[in-house]
Order: sequence, then structure tokens, then C-alpha cells
Amino acid sequence: QVQVVESGGGLVQAGGSLRLSCAASGIINSINSMGWHRQVPGNQRELIASISFSSGGDTLYADSVKGRFTISRDNVRNTMYLQMNSLKPEDTGVYYCLVVERRSNRNYWGQGTQVTVSS
Repeated sequence: QVQVVESGGGLVQAGGSLRLSCAASGIINSINSMGWHRQVPGNQRELIASISFSSGGDTLYADSVKGRFTISRDNVRNTMYLQMNSLKPEDTGVYYCLVVERRSNRNYWGQGTQVTVSS
């Protein structure tokens, strides 16, 4: 059974930092990529950052977080991290981890972790 577990959310003041983690287990094939998506009430889930689990480790960031957020991975542990610095109130939302399985391209979502940035 596939499990995707996020951790590291919380309440922080503007200008502060948080580090999110996402660990995947039970994936039959290897992981193709992992990513973080943010959702706020009334809006669709949006991509914040993603990283390939191939040797290149290509990354992708939303324009709103470039230069402030850094995504990284641990291939051995099937874990992904998001270091969030210089946080702004507009970064507030529920952050969901998405795991894309290699070959099948099946998507697995985590349960989400709340990030709240106060002004």
C-alpha cells in the first residue's frame, strides 16, 4: 500500500522559515518525480515546486517562490524537502505532496500540511 506522508507545516511570522518533508513508501516502481502543491480555500491546487528523481534532478518553481524556496530530494529514502525562506502571508495554504510513479505515471497525494504565515 502506497503511503505519502507530509510533515513540517505550522504557523510562522512573515520573514520566517519552515521546512516541509514528504516521505513516500510502498511504491512498486521507482519514483519519477515529486512535487509540492498549495491550495487555499476557493482556489484550485497550484504547483509550487517539483523535482525529478532521475539523475539530473531537474527542478521547477512557481514564479512566486523563486529565490525563496528550495526543493531537494533523498533518493534512497524516497523523501522530498521544501525549504521555505522569507515567507509571506500569501504563502499561506495547505501544502500537498504529489508523487508520480515511474512507468505507470500513477499519482499519489499526501493528506496535506497547513502552512500559515502571519503578517
